[in-house]
Amino acid sequence: MNLFDASALLAYLNDEQGSDVVERELVAGGLVSAVNWSEVAQKVQSAGGDWPLARSLLMSFGLGVEPVLAVDGERAAGLWRRGSGLSLADRICLATRERLQATAWTADTGWTPVAGVRQVRS
Repeated sequence: MNLFDASALLAYLNDEQGSDVVERELVAGGLVSAVNWSEVAQKVQSAGGDWPLARSLLMSFGLGVEPVLAVDGERAAGLWRRGSGLSLADRICLATRERLQATAWTADTGWTPVAGVRQVRS
């Protein structure tokens, strides 16, 4: 199962490096956590983008929005490390990935190599 970080979905929407990888994996199906979904919506809107259009495009792949559970929040808190550079949304994605035993896709090169995480940019 694929789980998309906001950075991966934004790379796709903005036709950035790695967008072809994201598109290929979106076709295979997947999920995004509600926190990461909110981040995508916020970034699209703050850049002056058409959120309803972007939402429709992502949903056309059958992308599901996964609720954030208490266990995800607790695990995300446990992943916090001073200076790690991992935002709350990043940590929620990692925690949700663990719970679902999914493959997480990210364009964020700041993530250290973690089992089950794939970079969309080479």
